[in-house]
Amino acid sequence: MSNFWDEIQKPIFALAPMEDVTDTSFREIVARLADPKYLSILYTEFTSVDGMNHPVGKLRVGERLIVSESERQVLNQKNIKLIAQIWGKKPELFHKIAAEITSEYNFDGLDINMGCPVKNVVKNGCCSALINEPNLAKEIVLATKEATHLPVSVKTRTGIRTHDTESWIANLLETKPAAIILHGRTQKQQSDGLADWDEIAKGARMRDQINPETKFLGNGDVMSVAQGEDLCQKYQLDGIMVGRGIFHNPWFFNPSYTSPLKTEKLQQLLLHTQLFEKSWGNQKNINILNRFYKIYTNDFPGAAKLRADLMEAKTFEEVYRIVHREIV
Repeated sequence: MSNFWDEIQKPIFALAPMEDVTDTSFREIVARLADPKYLSILYTEFTSVDGMNHPVGKLRVGERLIVSESERQVLNQKNIKLIAQIWGKKPELFHKIAAEITSEYNFDGLDINMGCPVKNVVKNGCCSALINEPNLAKEIVLATKEATHLPVSVKTRTGIRTHDTESWIANLLETKPAAIILHGRTQKQQSDGLADWDEIAKGARMRDQINPETKFLGNGDVMSVAQGEDLCQKYQLDGIMVGRGIFHNPWFFNPSYTSPLKTEKLQQLLLHTQLFEKSWGNQKNINILNRFYKIYTNDFPGAAKLRADLMEAKTFEEVYRIVHREIV
C-alpha cells in the first residue's frame, strides 16, 4: 500500500475541507498561489456516502469530487496531494463508496469526517456524533481501509460537550489510520471560543504511545505559516491544518509574499470567477462566490465600494465588467 503521508516533508501544511469552499476552482487558486514547501495537501468538500449510493443523488453529490484538468496540472506540477473526504454512519456504505472512489477517481487518499458539528448532520448520527459511538467509528475506519489501497485518515474533534481527547483518540488509533487531524474544539463549541492546543497535544501523545506511525495534525485558529510552525514545534506535531485562516489571505501558503498589490488581488478574483464559471456554469449559484470576493477586496482604497458592487452582481458578465473597470 502506497502511503504518501510517510513521504511528506514536515511540518505538513494542509487546507481543511470546507463546504461550498474547497471546490476545484478555489483549490486551484490556493495551489497556484502556494509555495509547495508550505502546502502539502488539499481536500475536497464533504462527500456523503449515502448520497453517492443513491441512484439519482450520486450525480449531484459526485460534483464534490470533480477535479478540473487545470487544477490537476497545478497539483502535479507542485506535488500537492488531493484527498477525498467522505462522511456517513454505515460501515457497509463506507466500504462500497471507498472502493468506487478508489477505482473511478484519481485521489491520493481518503479522509473520514468525524468532526463536522452541524446540527442536522449530527442528529442523524454522522460526523462528530460518532465520537459518542466509538465502536461504530472503528468499524467505519476499518471498513474503509479494507476497501482501498489508498491511505485513510480521520478528521475529528476533542469531544462532544467536554474534552474526551485521550479516550477518543486512543480508540481511533486502534484502527491504525494513516493520519489523524484533530480540531481543538468540542462538538458543542462548533467555531466558538479558542481551539485548545493542550488538548491537541494530549491526542498527539496518545499517538506516540499507541501507534507512532500515524501522522498527527492540529487544527484551529492558525492564522499564519509561522504560527503553524511554532505550534508544531511546541506541541510536537507532524503538521497543521488551516481552515478559516485562508479567508484572511489567499496567499496564506506563500509566507514570503506578504503585500500583494490591488491589481494582483483583482487578477486572482477574475481568475477564480473564470474557473468557477468554467467548472459550474449555471449549475451553482454565483452568490457562492460572494464569500470569496471579500478575500480579494481589502486593504486598498475603494475596496469597500468595490466589494459592495460585487455583492450586487447577478451574472459572471457583471462581475467581469465591475473588476475590469477597476483594473484599467
